[in-house]
Amino acid sequence: MTSYKHLFQRALAAAPDRLHFAAHSHHLWPDASWLGHQAAWDDAARLADHKWGRVMEEILPAAQSEVAAELHLPDPSTIVFAGNTHDLLLRIVSARSEHPVRILTSDGEFHSFRRQSQRWLESGRIILDIVPNGAGFANRFLAAAGAGNHDLIFVSQVMFETGAVFVALADLAAFARPDGPWVVIDGYHGFMSLENDLSAVADRIFYLAGGYKYAMAGEGAAFLHCPPGFGARPEITGWYAEFADLEKAPGRIGYSADAMRFMGSTFDPSGLYRFVAVRDMLAAEGLTTAKVNAHIAPLREKLLAGLASTSLAGATLLNPGGDPRARFLAFRSPQASAWKTALEAHDIVTDVRGDVLRIGFGLYHDERDVNRLLGALGDLRDA
Repeated sequence: MTSYKHLFQRALAAAPDRLHFAAHSHHLWPDASWLGHQAAWDDAARLADHKWGRVMEEILPAAQSEVAAELHLPDPSTIVFAGNTHDLLLRIVSARSEHPVRILTSDGEFHSFRRQSQRWLESGRIILDIVPNGAGFANRFLAAAGAGNHDLIFVSQVMFETGAVFVALADLAAFARPDGPWVVIDGYHGFMSLENDLSAVADRIFYLAGGYKYAMAGEGAAFLHCPPGFGARPEITGWYAEFADLEKAPGRIGYSADAMRFMGSTFDPSGLYRFVAVRDMLAAEGLTTAKVNAHIAPLREKLLAGLASTSLAGATLLNPGGDPRARFLAFRSPQASAWKTALEAHDIVTDVRGDVLRIGFGLYHDERDVNRLLGALGDLRDA
């Protein structure tokens, strides 16, 4: 089996005894990201005030093109970046004129949306309709969306806790209209972990994701795909949002017609440098998302095949199969936190969400790593 550890020498050498099986959370950074980060510093030193010309005319367009290529989007100018997806969520909701905004969502969304939506609900800014996860979720969610009384629909492509994949994007996109509802897909656990082709829905959905997880680029490279004609004038707005507006009426706040209308203000561009550098590395290695998944699949199956003699044999595997499939396995058990703590004693990193232990795979894993993990899991029988 091919090993790709040579692409991660810095991260692996920094903690040589650590076994990192939380690639779905904080993905280890490949060496290429270090080169990208260094290039950001070097450009700042070399160009000083003029670095923004390089950032806005070369680095940002390159990052837009890479996102568009990965998602099969027809126009890279529909991509805007921010430091995190929460910033972009605020701008999306601010572009709705209704007070309150009626939002449809699930009970499995990530903390940033969950917390913000609960605070909005508390303040009266939104009305929130929640569809529980579980059996038949996609059909139940589509039925609620089809009721026709929501301004915004927000759902994850891959549920961050359970790894369940929402595959009915096209069906959901059919409800979207420029005047509402808007469909927003949280794709953070889908971007560069699933083989995505959004070409058929690019004119109807917003898609949120970033570089922190499977894109291997770290923080600061969150992005939003903005369908043309949706949300022309976000209320929460930064001065970068009018860079390209050359025809604004006197006395009126101008906005770019492309995705830059959702742009904020001065930002740290180093995440974009890292993202472009990592994408260049993948291209040089001939690695696509499909090929990374092909590398990971036998490792995942090897782990699953070896669980019978471990405590995890009694846990409930929440995402046992399917295509497409999340890059992590989610095991529900009252012992989840205890298992995570016990694995940490072996210098093995996993993570827990509530009573769910998550084990995630990355390009830097090989069979030896799975064997070591299985050995440690075997020791948990009395934990």
